Amino acid sequence: MTRRTDWAEYEYDAPGVPRGRDTVGGEDPAVGGDTAYDDGADPGHSDAGGGGRTARTGGSRDGGPHGARGRRRRSFGEAAAADGGASASVRAEREEPPGDPVERARAICLRLLTGTPRTRKQLADALRKREIPDEAAEEVLSRFEEVGLINDSAFADAWVESRHHGRGLARRALARELRTKGVDPALVDEAVSRLDSEQEEETARELVARKLRATRGLDRDKRIRRLAGMLARKGYPEGLALRVVRQALEEEGEDTEFLGDEGY
Repeated sequence: MTRRTDWAEYEYDAPGVPRGRDTVGGEDPAVGGDTAYDDGADPGHSDAGGGGRTARTGGSRDGGPHGARGRRRRSFGEAAAADGGASASVRAEREEPPGDPVERARAICLRLLTGTPRTRKQLADALRKREIPDEAAEEVLSRFEEVGLINDSAFADAWVESRHHGRGLARRALARELRTKGVDPALVDEAVSRLDSEQEEETARELVARKLRATRGLDRDKRIRRLAGMLARKGYPEGLALRVVRQALEEEGEDTEFLGDEGY
């Protein structure tokens, strides 16, 4: 006879996994991580110019638009790592209980979710890696969704808010990151649509303003390439990037008549 799983105990959140949009945060160090859109991806390069060392300013390391003086705000991914996301993943892979596959799947998911929210796909991939039968994995994942332990919509909303304000990423970069984490395209579109064009452009201006001083002394073309390239890596469209850079340079008295929105 097939063993009936008592799901009553699933009605409560796992330790360290609070519900709600404001608390959904984190990044699976084993899945995705920072993308090519993150201008910190190259540890030997600084968009601000100055060789391999990143200039220390009042903002975040990569010139995030909302950094404050003193300790910089941790990004979505950094907070997850600091909360033990990597170690939780290792424990989940090595310490699953023997026996019933549903109980094994449940234990793995609870450990992976402790302190680090995950998407359904991330958890499904982890269960598949541990050779949990598909039927048992589906049963556990579906029940976790029912009780709110898995919520891809809240995950996407929190990811957009954190990565935009913490890293200055544009909608295109945010959408790509969410897709790599297995979020449904409809949920991705819904999440990134909350970031309107005006906010995106304002963030681009703040990013350029933070980098502008560090480019002084370079020739004009190099400044343009440096600043526009920084925005491009964060997912900003070329037209928007060039327009923002041109306006910032004009305010400094640079001649930018030759520079259109289509390229240079």
